[in-house]
Amino acid sequence: MAVVSSTRGLLARRVEPAAALADSARRIMSTHAVTTIVVGDRTACVDTLCRLREVTSVPVVTVDEHRSSMEGRERYLRENPGRGIARFLPPGLRSPDRPFDDYVAEVLATRYFAQRRGGQE
Repeated sequence: MAVVSSTRGLLARRVEPAAALADSARRIMSTHAVTTIVVGDRTACVDTLCRLREVTSVPVVTVDEHRSSMEGRERYLRENPGRGIARFLPPGLRSPDRPFDDYVAEVLATRYFAQRRGGQE
């Protein structure tokens, strides 16, 4: 999950288990003024949309998820250069040391804002 503002950028990000989706969404919405929830249009999309629509009246929209995992991985490795000798390896030769789905969520939010161009948060 990632909370991203069109004007203020990244506000929060975290990786949550899929089973905790509804509770996590409620927690984030109680902390941040969420106006739209963005979901990738592929993996588990239908189930995710149903679960989110059950717990909120905030609009839930889908965006194209193609290559978002690769972009999220690249972003993660760029922001987390590694330790020790690993810091000398190019990002393409390193592997993330944790799940990076929060970075993928940020990529999806970026795509959503790109589609809206000039819209509000």
